[in-house]
Amino acid sequence: MAKSSRKKWIWQHPAWPVFTWDTEALIGPLGRVRRAQGELSATAKLLDPQLGVIAQQETLMTEALMTSAIEGEKLDPAGLRSSIARRLGLSTAGLPTPSRDVEGLVEMLIDATQRYEQILTLKRLHGWQGALFPTGRSGLHEIKVGALRGAQPMRIVSGPIDRERIHYEAPPQERLETEMRSFVGWFNRPPANLDGLVRAGLVHVWFELIHPYEDGNGRVGRALLDMALAQDEKRSMRFYSMSARLMLKRDDYYSALERASTGSLDLTGWLSWFLDQVEAAIASSEWLVKAVLRKARFWVENSREEFNERQLKALNRMLDAGPEGFVGGMTNKKYQHLTGASAATGQRDLADLVAKGC
Repeated sequence: MAKSSRKKWIWQHPAWPVFTWDTEALIGPLGRVRRAQGELSATAKLLDPQLGVIAQQETLMTEALMTSAIEGEKLDPAGLRSSIARRLGLSTAGLPTPSRDVEGLVEMLIDATQRYEQILTLKRLHGWQGALFPTGRSGLHEIKVGALRGAQPMRIVSGPIDRERIHYEAPPQERLETEMRSFVGWFNRPPANLDGLVRAGLVHVWFELIHPYEDGNGRVGRALLDMALAQDEKRSMRFYSMSARLMLKRDDYYSALERASTGSLDLTGWLSWFLDQVEAAIASSEWLVKAVLRKARFWVENSREEFNERQLKALNRMLDAGPEGFVGGMTNKKYQHLTGASAATGQRDLADLVAKGC
């Protein structure tokens, strides 16, 4: 039987969900993030519109891969690229047909970031969660999709079955409709003087504390974070991935959420941690910008070349891996393994790529 630590969950506080925080304590972190955003924005202006679309693809690739990795799921990069490319009007030649769950994840991310100005509704959130589980299953288990969770308590636990520790228990089912109406209403009509970055941090932690679905709460919650950040910056594309940063700090991420789940409604600690992660995500985005520019320029410079499906698959794989990703370079043996080509066909394909300067 799971053992409770007898903590008082934050949603049991009489004033829930009227959160508080120390504004003065956040002035420093907010200033640093705003400066970092400004510097990154200047770098982003180096992209012309054609490069921008390709850069958008790479940013979405990173976000999709990392938000899934946080949950322990590994996506097929080729299928993911195919799904994103089709929606952005880019070529899908040589790419496989993506699985339904990949399609659903991409649709959610694009809806959150490209249509960030549209009003948030409970129906829209249900659609996001349902898109993540097109078969109505999470692994081997049937779950409720496109609807709030059922009557069974929603608990986050760890440890063996007979000695589980409850880290958090979310509000019960009978409160969910009211909780979500309150959340959605606040999301659409936040206080006029509320800083957009503070709002983004509150949006994510509030949604995770409600934990309204049987599964997918983390991915939906991070999509909401992306939407809130897009609304703050008033643009649909960023050159940094919050999910990549949260994946890197996954243990700290879960610990920060757990600390926010108990005690008072003062979220200064969570917001300070969150702003530090935004700053760090932007600071580490230099490699992403360089990778995006490298990939984008490659395809623009080679836009008139004709490649077969095997060559496209290999080129995309190498570009995804980056310069350090193929120790020893692309050999015929590696090419055969990657594409299924024979030795003779691989030699012809690679010779053609060399001749084209690729």
